[in-house]
Amino acid sequence: MSPKPTRKSPLPPWLPPLKTHLSTPNTSLTSFTLSTSTPAGPRSRTVEFRGFLPTLNLHASAIASLKDQGIGLNPDVYESEMLVVTTDARMEKAKELEGGGGKVEGVFWGREAFVLGAGEDGDRGEERARGAVGRGLLRKGSGDGDGEWTWERQVTMYFANHSPVMRGSFKNPPPGTPRSQAPSNPELKLGQKVEDLRDKVARENFRVVVIRPEEVERLDLKDLANVTRTRWTFVPEADGDTWEGKWEEVDLWP
Repeated sequence: MSPKPTRKSPLPPWLPPLKTHLSTPNTSLTSFTLSTSTPAGPRSRTVEFRGFLPTLNLHASAIASLKDQGIGLNPDVYESEMLVVTTDARMEKAKELEGGGGKVEGVFWGREAFVLGAGEDGDRGEERARGAVGRGLLRKGSGDGDGEWTWERQVTMYFANHSPVMRGSFKNPPPGTPRSQAPSNPELKLGQKVEDLRDKVARENFRVVVIRPEEVERLDLKDLANVTRTRWTFVPEADGDTWEGKWEEVDLWP
């Protein structure tokens, strides 16, 4: 099933400079700190940045596996500012974010500047998440080929872009459980390599987390005599679609 984007608002003004910094040669910005809020208190984790939905920089081996296993690639017809990470459905952060609506904060540290996957038969939370995320996609050009685009293939493309060993990590014993506690499923063990992109056990645990920015700050420390700090806040149109609106830019004291 393909998304039904209705969005007309353009991509935000902070996206080009962020992409520039993320693509700088020798950059180490492949991970960032993701913070969530729980009843027990705040939690912060370092997560791997997987790009902006739905654009992927696919490895050659991932492309080969997708084609060899008859899955193929989604047409390049959408773009957005939504950040993507992947996670194991059994981890706490997945439970905190399940079904959409979870408030998070992400921080990139640079030297020079600043949940999907349950399948067609997924629960209502999955359907709501797909609907909300899909409305936020922006068609590229005329959007020719969007009828061939599917959520299932997109999630599989993210899965394929992991190495076989990383795919195998989704068949590990449940994260955070005692080693003295043997998994009830004998297929759950360390050190596995997964070549099959439809591996039932691994795919049941694999999730794609999509983060929709509503406020973005940039702190520039290049010139310590004149440090600059800028905040962009999304202001939705009154009584309109939550994806329609504008980004307000404010210069702040650092």
